[in-house]
Amino acid sequence: MSPERRTRVRYYLSFLLFVLSGVAFLDRTNISIAGLQISSEYGLGNQHLGWIFSAFLVGYAGFQIPAGWLAARFGPRRVLAFGVLWWGVVTELTALLPTNMPHAVLVLIAIRFALGAGESVVYPAANQFVARWIPQQERGFVNGLIFAGVGAGSGLTPPLLTWLIGNHGWRAAFWFSALIGVFAGILWWYTARDTPEEHPAVSPSELQIIQSGLEAYQVHPTSAGVTTHKSGDSGISWRAIFHRRDLAALMVGYFSFGYIAWIFFSWFFLYMAQVRGFNLKASARYAMLPFLSMTVFCLVGGALSDRLTRKYGLRTGRCALAAAALFLTAAFLVVGSQVHSPSLAGIILAGGAGTLYLSQSSFFSVSVDIAGRSSGVFSSIVNMGGQIGGAVTASLTPWIAQHFGWTSSFGSAAVLALIGGLCWLVVHPERPLESP
Repeated sequence: MSPERRTRVRYYLSFLLFVLSGVAFLDRTNISIAGLQISSEYGLGNQHLGWIFSAFLVGYAGFQIPAGWLAARFGPRRVLAFGVLWWGVVTELTALLPTNMPHAVLVLIAIRFALGAGESVVYPAANQFVARWIPQQERGFVNGLIFAGVGAGSGLTPPLLTWLIGNHGWRAAFWFSALIGVFAGILWWYTARDTPEEHPAVSPSELQIIQSGLEAYQVHPTSAGVTTHKSGDSGISWRAIFHRRDLAALMVGYFSFGYIAWIFFSWFFLYMAQVRGFNLKASARYAMLPFLSMTVFCLVGGALSDRLTRKYGLRTGRCALAAAALFLTAAFLVVGSQVHSPSLAGIILAGGAGTLYLSQSSFFSVSVDIAGRSSGVFSSIVNMGGQIGGAVTASLTPWIAQHFGWTSSFGSAAVLALIGGLCWLVVHPERPLESP
């Protein structure tokens, strides 16, 4: 009798979500790299670019709750596959815009809004996948892996798209992004399933690991005193969700997170070029640093969250880690914005981006810890707070910089980091929705 085949399909699909996360951020940050060329072609200023950046985030934030409901209702496989194909089509529309088109700013705002609406499904669907596929003791690392795609996608964007723009024009960058998205969406559709029970490649031993890992935290207290979700509850607990006192804290905390993150996604490349005086190639190299830092620290934060949770419980593993990370972020932003050396400023600010992403896994891991099978909706509400923060910074950051200087722009972000850290002190992932 042959030994049983051992599989790790959950890790393969988690890695594929890492890829999709990278593609999502490639599609949403390509316009910041092409911003100088688009501004020149259509006569736009930084304030107009800010409106275009914000349009994406308004669409993204506005469709978060519908996206969470769709992920819970139809499953992460279908919802995410459709979403990725939608991104590809909308990105192609940007590349098809004619030169010297009248009212280009309005058309670009509409296109970016549509892109944001389509991308709204990515993390609610990913969180729904985590709730169905990933045992609690692995959720920190898996969420860290998924969100490491943010740094990887954004980090590869500056040099790759700069080369494409320099050799083939800015439209080539959007064609490339669209094709990558379509391919990734098709791959996800053919390889993913909504539950491990449906996947033909999952071995009985892996299925047992997944099921026991989920059930162990659904019906029994843990050694850390964690009371957990009832098994078999697949409905959305709307009343319980909106009665959570710490939901508001998570939304404010993620607002702060999104505000800071989108300074790097929207303005860091232009900041290094226009304020710190680097040329296009040097700006692209330095613009990579925050995103590489995000990738590394996101993985470290996820793994560290799981380790601290196993040793000290959810409050320490999720909340204390995230609070400390945001406090460190504030320090990096203040110091990095005030040093005189452009190179040193780029490195220190990149460190701030990294410490910010130490907390990333916690936001989505606690959504599953708290909401269980309602996590797609719960995380979409939290994520909406982050995207509102991003929409605010996309337009507010250049305004603050114009009137008070870039040091004040980063100083405002540092204050929000402190507020975000304090919010984590009132979050209780050890108390799930079903708890009194």
